[in-house]
This record gives sequence, structure tokens and C-alpha cells, in this order.
Amino acid sequence: MSTSEAANGAAALAAPVADAVQQNGQAEDSGGFKLKFCTVCASNNNRSMEAHLRLSQAHYPVISFGTGSLVRLPGPTITQPNVYHFNKTSYDSMYKELEAKDPRLYRANGILNMLGRNRGVKWGPERWQDWQIGIPRLDHAKEMGSDGTEGGVVDVVITCEERCWDAVIDDLLARGSPLNRPVHVINVDIRDNHEEAAIGGGGILDLANSLNAAAAEEREKVGAMSFDSGNAAARSSFDERVPDILAEWQERWPNLPATWTLAWF
Repeated sequence: MSTSEAANGAAALAAPVADAVQQNGQAEDSGGFKLKFCTVCASNNNRSMEAHLRLSQAHYPVISFGTGSLVRLPGPTITQPNVYHFNKTSYDSMYKELEAKDPRLYRANGILNMLGRNRGVKWGPERWQDWQIGIPRLDHAKEMGSDGTEGGVVDVVITCEERCWDAVIDDLLARGSPLNRPVHVINVDIRDNHEEAAIGGGGILDLANSLNAAAAEEREKVGAMSFDSGNAAARSSFDERVPDILAEWQERWPNLPATWTLAWF
């Protein structure tokens, strides 16, 4: 990773983050309206979970998923990954299993640190294709970012890799838009390593802040009840602003290529 990549966007975020984050990592909650977010990567372990953590620390409602068929984590060789099932294996059980297998290896490659972070955020990796959109998520109440996601819908989905973006779009098309509710699907391309995930998490938080500020402005104009219902007409003014917001964000984060579309739940 080059110095320019590591510094990407850092100047834009350093001061406000330093001012807002308390010792426990939680930013002060300024209150007010909050968009609901969903973060997605392949295995719901590295990139989506870093973003999940960062958004939840900023008090955004957030859930996260993976689009792969199985959860795959690096093993002793490239041909020997550690493979787990979505929705059935907790981060804590993965941590304990890998710590027992080879603690030196999995500490050195950052896997134990990653899983340690993850188990403090939620129970285990979830698969996007198994998500029952619009069904209450009451059994996730103890997860970070769960407040506000109880209804089982979000306003913005942020994927971390193009193939994940494709999988989300294809799945939404296959579902047939039963709720007739608009959702912004944005891909922020992040390399799948711990350093890039940390940078990408900062970029995603910056994007979330920009989107939320615009949404709050448009919500005030059209009325909270109409906007919060997810009605397409009530949200059209916000929807029209998203491409410009993303373009401005891309100038701040040139090393995080982004793609956007408006889809439907």
C-alpha cells in the first residue's frame, strides 16, 4: 500500500473524528434524523464489518451482510481456507477455533484481531440473499447499530466490491420490488485487506455523513412523515441529489472508486 493511498482522505476526516470520538470509540450523538445503512462484502467479516463498526460508532442505524455462498477466511495456505456457513457460525466460535488451531499464524495475519472486533459488533456473518427485507429484526437488538433497523429496511446499501454490488442488484431485481421502496445501492471498491478496510471505513463514514446531511435537508422540506415512509415521490428530491453528492465525495476519496444506482425493495 502506497503512502498516497494511506493518506487518502485522511486530512478531510482527521480533525472532526478526533473531536467527536470519545475514549470508547463512540462519537457523540448529535441527535436528529439518521439514514439507515447496510454494508456488504463477500464474507461479512472484513470490509463490511469495519464499515458497520464505523457507522454504528457514529450512531447510524446499520446492518451488514456477505454475498458469498460460504464464509471464507485465510488459512495456512491459499488452497486451504477456513470455511464456515453464514447465519450458523458465530464470530466468537470462529475466533476460538482459529486460536486453538494456530494462534501465532492467525494473530500475525490479523484474523484474530478482526474476529475479536467483529464479535463485539454482532453475533455472526449473515448472507444478503437470506435477508428477509421488511421483516422485523427484533432478535438483533443487542448488535451495534441495531437501533432504527428493527423494521428490516434501509435507505442506502454500500457494497465494498463490484461483484458484491452485482450480486445485490441481481438479487433485488429477482425479488421484484414487493415493497415499492427506493434504495440507493453504492459500491465503494475496497481491496480485501485490513489496512484498506480501515481506510475504506473512513471513506464510507464520510459518504454517510454527506448523504445524511442532504437527506435531513430534503426531509425538512417535504415533511418527516412522508419522507420516513419511504415514499418514492417524497424522496425524489433527495434521490436526485445523490449523484452530485457522490461526485463531490469521489474528489475527496479518489482511490476509492465508486458506482451508484437507484434500486427498489
